[in-house]
Amino acid sequence: MKELSIKIKICDRMYPMKVNTEEEERIRAISKKINQRIFSYQKKFGIKDYQDLLAMVAFDCLVDLHKVKNIHEVQIEKKLIKLSEKIQNMLAN
Repeated sequence: MKELSIKIKICDRMYPMKVNTEEEERIRAISKKINQRIFSYQKKFGIKDYQDLLAMVAFDCLVDLHKVKNIHEVQIEKKLIKLSEKIQNMLAN
């Protein structure tokens, strides 16, 4: 894994980072998505303060993460129930 020095722009500020070459594209895409959300909130609510916008984006991202986590937990729980049922059926026979 080779490290690469890149600069990411968020809210008109540059942030230097060192990333693995395999992750560069993903990191840049995430940066772009953050800026898109910031612009969206700026446009939708007329907010100009970057601190407020970043707080809103951070909250939004955590809400999304929580939704995904819950979906995965439900899927895992369903799979465990099916496995448990199969094991019980096998033991019953």
